[in-house]
Amino acid sequence: MTTSDRVDGILAAWQQELPDALHPTSELTKRLMVLADALDQATRPVLRELGLTAAEYDVIVALRRSGAPYRQKPSDLSRSLLLSSGGTSNVVNQLVRRGFVAREPDPDDGRGTQIRLTAEGVALAEEAVIASAAAHHKLWDSLPGDTVQRATAALRALSGLPET
Repeated sequence: MTTSDRVDGILAAWQQELPDALHPTSELTKRLMVLADALDQATRPVLRELGLTAAEYDVIVALRRSGAPYRQKPSDLSRSLLLSSGGTSNVVNQLVRRGFVAREPDPDDGRGTQIRLTAEGVALAEEAVIASAAAHHKLWDSLPGDTVQRATAALRALSGLPET
């Protein structure tokens, strides 16, 4: 028995309208996009409750996962977030105004600065990570454990990471 879903409908429409645009990976790509959107939709209300934008969340979480003392050079932060230096600077400025991060002199380079989470920023980052993880878990919670394990293994293979 074959079931059809939203992705099947999209692919069928393109197969009829512009079949040369489809590749063997088109379904995989579209399904990943749908899943990414579902994760975004699950996370968005959590961030809104915490008063964070997605970019602010990304910055404070990157700083928190860097370990104590929860600081990074702006260039390293931009690279890890795939943001431009200007984009990172704008987000950091917002977080500085709100008291969640501070700019400090770089102890290893007197000319440079580092971005550090404040105590309030650490608390917010931890609350945000826990709430976001719970929202993501709720999204997948109805799936059998072996399905989650197989999907994780398949995605690991797609991303080129070795199995652990």
